[in-house]
Parts: sequence; C-alpha cells; structure tokens
Amino acid sequence: MNRCPWSTINELYIKYHDEEWGTPVHDDNRHFEFLVLESAQAGLSWLTVLRKRQNYRKAYDNFDPFKVSQYDSYKVEQLLSNKGIIRNRKKIESSINNAKRFIDIQAEFGSFDKYIWGFVDNKPVVNRWKEDSEIPAKTTLSDLISKDLKERGFTFVGSTIIYSHLQATGIVNDHLVTCFRYKELCSISY
Repeated sequence: MNRCPWSTINELYIKYHDEEWGTPVHDDNRHFEFLVLESAQAGLSWLTVLRKRQNYRKAYDNFDPFKVSQYDSYKVEQLLSNKGIIRNRKKIESSINNAKRFIDIQAEFGSFDKYIWGFVDNKPVVNRWKEDSEIPAKTTLSDLISKDLKERGFTFVGSTIIYSHLQATGIVNDHLVTCFRYKELCSISY
C-alpha cells in the first residue's frame, strides 16, 4: 500500500495518515481541536503533539470552545502543571483567547466550518504532488486566512500553522498522487 512517505515513520503517524489527515472536517469542535493542537505544535514535531492528544482532550474538555473560553487563571495554572500536554504559558493563553474568537466567528457565520470552508467555496483544493519536497509550508490561501484570523484577534495562527490546519482538515488535499488516500479523498463528492 502506497502512503505519503512522512507517515511511515511511526505507527501513530500511520494511523493518523490513514484515518484522519486530509479527510474533510465539518465539525466545529474538530476544527477547534486542530487549531489548538497545531498552535501547540509550533517549534515541535507533530508526533510530539499526537502522543499528547488524548491528554489534551481530557485537559481541554474535549475541545469544547465554549468551555475553553471560560478558563480562568486557576485553570491556566492547572494546565501549566499538566505533564500530559505542552506546558507553554503563551500557547495555553492563546488557546483560551482563540476559543473566544472562535465563538465570535460562530456567531457571525453560523459556524467556524462555514467560515473556513468559505475561503475555498466549500470544495477542497486538490493538489497533485509527486514528492514530499514539492509540498509547501504555506500558500497564498493560508496567508489570506492567517491574516483574517489575526485581524479577528486570534494568536498563534501564522500562515504555516494555518496551512497545517487546512491539510489536516481536508480543506487542502496534499496527499501525494501515489498515495492510496489521495484517490479515496478525490472520490468524495461535494
């Protein structure tokens, strides 16, 4: 079975690649989960984050943006002492701020999903990469979304983080054309 080469390093990566990465997401809590995790990843490997994902789900009330938006200084201190997550004050405080901004977007657009998929007219961008080295770290699309999110008050949402979000949530299909998931995901009708 042909997979994207990056995914064959570790069993956790294989599972993530085969079952999640690039699959279109239309659930706001899942979008929020990926925003929190991708922001937490900044400067670290995605494998580090995947290994802590279950701990994050528990610590972050299953990524309910409303609950996270209510976190206070006591909760921040609890999170900073939680060895199961990445204990970086700026990233934790950013996740709480971003939960509040996320709710603002939900109020304005009806859902975060409508907001973010609106940038691509509700159809995934399907790339045709043959080598991992062709896949960019960011694009004009991620630049645009990053800028818009920052203007709305989000933090830790640089273009590279946003491009990772677009890839993870299937807004962009960056599986290599030789990967079995590429064909599966291209067959989804919209």
